Amino acid sequence: MAALQLPDKLGVILLPDCTLFPHGALPLHIFEPRYRQMLREAVESDCLFCVGRLTGTEIPDLASCTAEIGTAGLIRASREQSDGRSNLLLHGLCRIRFTEWLPGKPYPFARVTRIPSDILEEGPSSDETRRLREVVEAILLGFPDDLVTKVQQLLDRTSDPGMMSDAIAQQFVQDTTLRQSLLEELSIPRRIDLLIEHLRTLRSGDN
Repeated sequence: MAALQLPDKLGVILLPDCTLFPHGALPLHIFEPRYRQMLREAVESDCLFCVGRLTGTEIPDLASCTAEIGTAGLIRASREQSDGRSNLLLHGLCRIRFTEWLPGKPYPFARVTRIPSDILEEGPSSDETRRLREVVEAILLGFPDDLVTKVQQLLDRTSDPGMMSDAIAQQFVQDTTLRQSLLEELSIPRRIDLLIEHLRTLRSGDN
């Protein structure tokens, strides 16, 4: 996805208690007329739009009711129904910051900037990957074999600790506040600390 050129202005679907991580997948049912237009325009251009988390009731001043950091996503599949509604799968590409909410569209439309995570050197990167993997695999002891296999396949897809932490968070973190905190945390070691702490809490809660 590094070769994909991200526009500096994108449509945004605003959802309460919803966070999409880079490399994650989000199924969406598009039914509001404004978002149906957004989807149509995205499909006709670059197949991109963003997911933003509503922090309160949506009001005209979107900056005051939306988390500053969201995710740009790529439409992987979209099927329109006979009534104009659509079901689609959005693939998370990268963290973005909403820098300005723009007029002129019936749907939320924003100027965005891409946010890179902190870069780790090869040694620290390997250490963080190993640390996360060891904790995840230890937590899975005693779980059904099919779940263990699914998680191991997820871990085997990458040796990048940032990508791995996002994939684990997308699949296994349900707490909406923590999901947003993990999305906004740009330090990969700190992000992994938060994730490991949460996973250990889940495991201890099962005992």
